[in-house]
Amino acid sequence: MKQFLLFQLYGPLAAWGEIAVGEERPSSGHPGKSAILGLLAAAKGLRRDEENTHLAMEKGYCIAVQVMSTGTYLRDYHTTQVPPKVALKSHPAATRRDELAALLLYQKINPKVSGTILSNRGYRCDALYQVAVWENAKAPYSLSELKACLSRPHFTVYLGRKSCPLGLPMQAHIVEADTMASAYKKANFKSLNHFVEELGFGTSLLPAVERISVYWEHGVESGIKAREIYTRRDRVLSRRRWQFEERQECHAVWNEED
Repeated sequence: MKQFLLFQLYGPLAAWGEIAVGEERPSSGHPGKSAILGLLAAAKGLRRDEENTHLAMEKGYCIAVQVMSTGTYLRDYHTTQVPPKVALKSHPAATRRDELAALLLYQKINPKVSGTILSNRGYRCDALYQVAVWENAKAPYSLSELKACLSRPHFTVYLGRKSCPLGLPMQAHIVEADTMASAYKKANFKSLNHFVEELGFGTSLLPAVERISVYWEHGVESGIKAREIYTRRDRVLSRRRWQFEERQECHAVWNEED
């Protein structure tokens, strides 16, 4: 038997980055390993330049994601003003206000520079996920430490982008099981309908799901047979430089009777 940390992710909007080329910034249907570890690192209070600890987390934990609902896809035409790097050399920016001030000063000298960046950004609306995390050898933090951090995060936790806050408690808890599949069957989450009714909103708008998708890392004992194996570029190489490499991810569809 080993321990599994389970927690839930739900929000009105979520964005799970895929490979982005040019103006397109799509969102995957579920969070990858880099997103989950980034969320845990934020809760623990790690900064991006603490490279050794981020790499230790990459090697120290396995993750799985059970997709209760992928939600609906939203495509946003996004515009933002960003000062060029040369403008920030003479006017370092610590806040968004500093960035805009640096851009205005630069535009006085270079009036043809707009500083406007255009992009099409993908979001998932009303998506619901249940995440499982378990330890490999030399994990930098115990699952109990991570559970405590999810209850009282050091930095703000969000669902992929800063504009995507959590909509419900994560309900982090630890279970003991032989495999990932057994751990999910022992999970003790309050349903989304429970919170909806508690808030007096009637019933949930999420569609009923008869069979649930689950994704996990290739090469670990999962307790369920994979239907497909995908390649994703979400293994952390450097948080500070936003560098990632490929890993293999298994997928299966199941229900409680499997």
